[in-house]
Amino acid sequence: MGHEAPVVEFLGLTFNLSNVLMITVASIIVFLIAIAATRNLAMKPTGMQNFIEWVVDFVKNIIGSTMDWQTGRRFLTLGMTLLMYIFVSNMLGLPFAIVVGHDLWWKSPTADPAITLTLAVLVVALSHYYGIKMKGASEYGKDFFKPMPFMFPLKIIEEFANTLTLGLRLYGNIFAGEILLGLLVSLGTSGYADGFGSGIIGTISAAIPMLAWQGFSIFVGAIQAFIFTMLTMVYMAHKVSHDH
Repeated sequence: MGHEAPVVEFLGLTFNLSNVLMITVASIIVFLIAIAATRNLAMKPTGMQNFIEWVVDFVKNIIGSTMDWQTGRRFLTLGMTLLMYIFVSNMLGLPFAIVVGHDLWWKSPTADPAITLTLAVLVVALSHYYGIKMKGASEYGKDFFKPMPFMFPLKIIEEFANTLTLGLRLYGNIFAGEILLGLLVSLGTSGYADGFGSGIIGTISAAIPMLAWQGFSIFVGAIQAFIFTMLTMVYMAHKVSHDH
């Protein structure tokens, strides 16, 4: 534990190389899954096409639970991208972590608040963009004063609260999972400094809890991807639907 992030400065800006690496890896994996699933489309889907069609139906159900399909169909690609990207990102740090020197290179990108809050800002910004695009600037602006004019300050606070909670919820769950996995790995390996026998005992005692927690972490990672996508569609619905 206590590993530092590999950072470099360029043009006065600080870049976390681990984040850059893991964002790129997650993006490539999602891209390859999409290519593999749509390369040989057939009327009777099999293999990866079955999987991607299940994702489509799953996201359609999420959208359908928040707004009418006529309004929400334009968000299908956004929902699929978020669901797959966040799930893959959540899973990357579960099998192992790669530490070079004191720098942690391989981890879940969503275990960094800079990544999750950036995703949250993107989602909230898109909700405002589509709200203005689909309702017009005048009608959209009036929504901030409904049902009473004094609601305007509360609506502004709500926008900041939505951004923080959306990003920090995802970060907190994934980061906590990786911290506990790291502690369990430390428990399993620390005994070797005291002797082979105690190391074996520590490994055995840590193996079962570690496997159990990894299974639970997969579940949590999937749930967090679903929650992030669901809340994204809820925010979109509140901005673009005329009855909100």
